[in-house]
Amino acid sequence: MAKYNIIEKKDKVAAYRSLISPELMDELKERILEIILIQQKYKDKKYSAKKLAEELGTNTRYISAVVNVRFHMNYTSFVNKFRIEEAMTLLVDKRYKDLNMEDVSDMVGFANRQSFYASFYKINGLTPRDYRRRHMAKYPAVNPSTKKSANKK
Repeated sequence: MAKYNIIEKKDKVAAYRSLISPELMDELKERILEIILIQQKYKDKKYSAKKLAEELGTNTRYISAVVNVRFHMNYTSFVNKFRIEEAMTLLVDKRYKDLNMEDVSDMVGFANRQSFYASFYKINGLTPRDYRRRHMAKYPAVNPSTKKSANKK
């Protein structure tokens, strides 16, 4: 009996990808970015590839193909990338220093803290809490009394 049942992944291009013209791919890419990034739909926990496809008047296979070919990742990873980028900004912003990880997770669109931690760690190699600690240690808050005396000189 084999200890591991490992099957090699075959790099096989889905047939429907070749049916999408490069021009249509480029157009869909721009429209996807407009909706997900500019309109910040990535913050909506319930905004799925299906909803995006409906909004663009296409189907989920096309969405999947465009995201895969143009961004080199799947739809979930694509959306989570923007969520994590925003979370990284919030975690180091002094105005949000009192937010707990669940609040940050919720603000950027994750359905739960576990998904947030897993995605954050996958991208950064650190937990969100460790990321915040490291950044805060690197750039400690300026003491207001020190700031005033420095300005007098």
